[in-house]
Amino acid sequence: MTAGTLYSAEDVAELLGLHVRTVRAYVRDGRLPAVRIGKQYRIAPEDVDALTGGRTSAVRPQAPAPARRVEVTAVVQVEGVDQTAMSRLSTLVTAAVGGRSGDGPRLHLETVYDPQRQSLKIVAIGGAEDTAAVVGLVGTFAESEL
Repeated sequence: MTAGTLYSAEDVAELLGLHVRTVRAYVRDGRLPAVRIGKQYRIAPEDVDALTGGRTSAVRPQAPAPARRVEVTAVVQVEGVDQTAMSRLSTLVTAAVGGRSGDGPRLHLETVYDPQRQSLKIVAIGGAEDTAAVVGLVGTFAESEL
């Protein structure tokens, strides 16, 4: 339940392992504060905690922790690249992205080539390991081919 959410008598009964009639009796007796909305009681989580001495906060389902996610953006600019080398390098990194497997964030890759300046810009966005692998691949290619 989120902040501001009220329990029904049935919710409280399930949470405490009681019969719903018992919960309603607690409300009628004044042992459990409640608000009547229509024909049903609504009970604040704090009032349930007060009734049980705070023991229900450990029982109450907690929202799952958000999954940790690391995303890296790398921009690699390679100068002095002719059309043929640009084509090979683009194919190499694109194939590496297409052949990756894993359950991490999807790797996104963009290449931009300026033929007049003979400049290739590669933008990789994804998980830290995958992005580092692309940067390493570009570095290896540049050292051996250019």
